[in-house]
This record gives sequence, structure tokens and C-alpha cells, in this order.
Amino acid sequence: RSASDPEGYSATAERMEAMASQQPGFLGVESVRDSEGRGITISYWEDRAAALAWKAVGEHAVAQQKGREKWYDEYVVRIVEVVEEYGNRMDRVQRSVP
Repeated sequence: RSASDPEGYSATAERMEAMASQQPGFLGVESVRDSEGRGITISYWEDRAAALAWKAVGEHAVAQQKGREKWYDEYVVRIVEVVEEYGNRMDRVQRSVP
């Protein structure tokens, strides 16, 4: 993420997460950042159709455009299917996905 307008970024990210949580098929979100602002955000959806419906929401599309123009030096989007999750410390993971 670039250093440009970090306050605007945070407000927009919070708004998008709140909006996404109200969308049909939304299952949860996880996000981490390092001290330099690099990070990863993963949103979980019931199926590809639900994820694509979120992508088509007008305010979300505007936020994505602003991200490309202003907030991100680079970004990657991956669409994947979680088949299984396991680990020895799952009790310490904040579970936002059923």
C-alpha cells in the first residue's frame, strides 16, 4: 500500500467490510498488516456467485478504483476455494468463518 491518504483508506476499508458483511453469501474476513502497511485481506464467500455480486456493488467498485489510483502501489486478487482448514493452534485464531 502506498503512503497516500492513509486516513481515507482506513475509513473506506471499514465501510467496505461493514457493507460486505450485509451481502448475501458473506462468510467472513481476515486481514493482517505489517509495520510498513503491507498486508493481506481475505474475504470468504459462500460461492463464486456471491463474491461476484459483491464485486458488482457500485460503492465497492468506486472504492476499488480509488485503491488502484491512490492507495496501492501494487495489488493481486486471487479467487480460490478453501477445501479444508486445520492446525494445532486453531484456538488462537480469531474465527470469522464458520
